[in-house]
Amino acid sequence: MLYAVVDIETTGSYAAANGITEIAIVIHDGEKVLNFYESLVNPHVPIPYFIEKLTGIDNSMVANAPSFEEIAGQVYELLQDKIFVAHNVNFDYSFVKYHLDSLGYELDCKKLCTVRLARKVLPGMNSYSLGKLTQQLGIHHGARHRAGGDALATADLLAMIVAKDVQGAIPAALKGKSGESYLPPHLPVEQIAQLPGTPGVYYFYNAEGKVIYVGKAINIRKRVKSHFSNNKVNRQKQDFLRETQRISYKQCATELMAHILESTEIRRLWPVHNRSQKGYLPQFGLFSYEDGNGYKRLVIEKNRQAAKPLYTFNTIFEGQNRLRELIREFDLCNRLCNISPDCECAEHVTVEEYNKRVDDAMSWLCKHLPTFALIDKGIEDNEHSCILIREGNFVGMGYLTDKKQQTETLDILQQQLEPLQDNDFIRNLVFKYATENPEKCMAF
Repeated sequence: MLYAVVDIETTGSYAAANGITEIAIVIHDGEKVLNFYESLVNPHVPIPYFIEKLTGIDNSMVANAPSFEEIAGQVYELLQDKIFVAHNVNFDYSFVKYHLDSLGYELDCKKLCTVRLARKVLPGMNSYSLGKLTQQLGIHHGARHRAGGDALATADLLAMIVAKDVQGAIPAALKGKSGESYLPPHLPVEQIAQLPGTPGVYYFYNAEGKVIYVGKAINIRKRVKSHFSNNKVNRQKQDFLRETQRISYKQCATELMAHILESTEIRRLWPVHNRSQKGYLPQFGLFSYEDGNGYKRLVIEKNRQAAKPLYTFNTIFEGQNRLRELIREFDLCNRLCNISPDCECAEHVTVEEYNKRVDDAMSWLCKHLPTFALIDKGIEDNEHSCILIREGNFVGMGYLTDKKQQTETLDILQQQLEPLQDNDFIRNLVFKYATENPEKCMAF
């Protein structure tokens, strides 16, 4: 069995938009080095300053170096039919495979990660970073953060792992195409095995215990594994592989509930790798107040914590259109609704008469904003899930274990549910589902 122990230096963190600046390959039989290859590489893009400071490789050093295209054939010959080994193997493999594939060389190797193997074969270390691990084990590690030095140190680490692997961790990792080899190096495989194949929301955590990503799934286990098992070389996957150290989850009874929970959790936790939905909150509201002359006024303004809006809108235009509808239907004054400053129609009626029109408009709006509960299957056989819309607003969801709870008054039913923040995104999801599944709706 021959191993190709690889280390590379690059211009960035993910292969799809970055180049290789140096590569080293150590051909190893598990006991000793058989061959060693090392080369600087001209990436034909500038090397960022912080990477230059980390590796010591600057633009002048690679200016006359061969491009990856010039050495690709030699690299491929060294790697093919070998087991690809690296410390955090998915990073190195993703770069080498991506750049070889782009030149017509189809690399398809079994992989071994010395981080994961060291955790199993050499447990109890203070750190499993290459520098600190080799220091703890007494392995010579010269030229750190250079491809040759790191590759040779990794090869020595591999030899130590092979010698101490009495439990068969290496054969187990190589069995078939082990899914474990695709996982983040610091993520215990047991956490993946414990994930359920049901709908829900999952959370990725970094080393500090902070949630870095929230996702939803119809099948939690399958969806989580897909983040790591595909061949994507984009930035998000490499960030996940580098940063994820723990995964947790919350089961949901239905895909809709998972979608809702994901939306609320993204806004609650603000994970760094979630880019969508962070700003998707209603920005404007319909407010009512009484002016100095006693007139009830309606106005569309930006939402504020000090007052609760009668209804919310994503844009001011959406709100003004709804307000104009009320003006037409109930003969309200454009000036008292902040639509037109020149309107004086309210001066022709008494304050009491005008305020009754506003009250009628608000009553009409409330009656035409739907109130219903979506009753669906639960997680357990003896329960039902419930999503509640009240006067057009999403107020919460949860599970009912007693059928009598479904026929309780609206206030009592709402008390049985977990209150969640309303927004137009969730509201539209629920309305769409209710339209498609009217048999699951219970009106109030």
